[in-house]
Amino acid sequence: MPDATELELIAQELRAAPEIGADGVVQTTFFRERATVEIAPKAIRATLSRLRERGYAFLSSVHGVDYFPHEPRLGVHYEMLDMARVDRLTVKARVSTQDPHLDSVAGEWPTADHQEREVYDMFGVIFDGHPDLRRILMPEDYEGHPQRRDFPIGGEPVFFTFNDPAEHPAAEQPASTGPSQ
Repeated sequence: MPDATELELIAQELRAAPEIGADGVVQTTFFRERATVEIAPKAIRATLSRLRERGYAFLSSVHGVDYFPHEPRLGVHYEMLDMARVDRLTVKARVSTQDPHLDSVAGEWPTADHQEREVYDMFGVIFDGHPDLRRILMPEDYEGHPQRRDFPIGGEPVFFTFNDPAEHPAAEQPASTGPSQ
């Protein structure tokens, strides 16, 4: 793992890259021996390419996060691994629900193909340039994104004879839906 000082040196190197720029690195975090660099959404492809040149050639995971109620709300985390040094770095980008677009990295990192589709399906982040962006876990006609924190819990009600609205109009509904004693 890069220590806090090395993390800042990596961030400084990324800021100095012309394709990323000073505003491309939002912040760095070193917490519980984990190094994380947060990147502006427009700089994600350039950042991952620059990190690949630096030795982080293995993209081990792409996953989504919902930071509800904070904005930008949706996050995508990229777990990068330097196999020679056995060094791990987390790169994250955050987008709002009003404009949930990030560039796809599936062209450069084939392992990101299905992982980006899962983030799209579960969180609603749209990966521009993805070769086949469609739902992977939920049916194509499914509405909503089940891993968002504001997604309704509980599913559809199951109707039995004692709670079927067709059998009992609302005025005649019993106060308790449990077994009678």
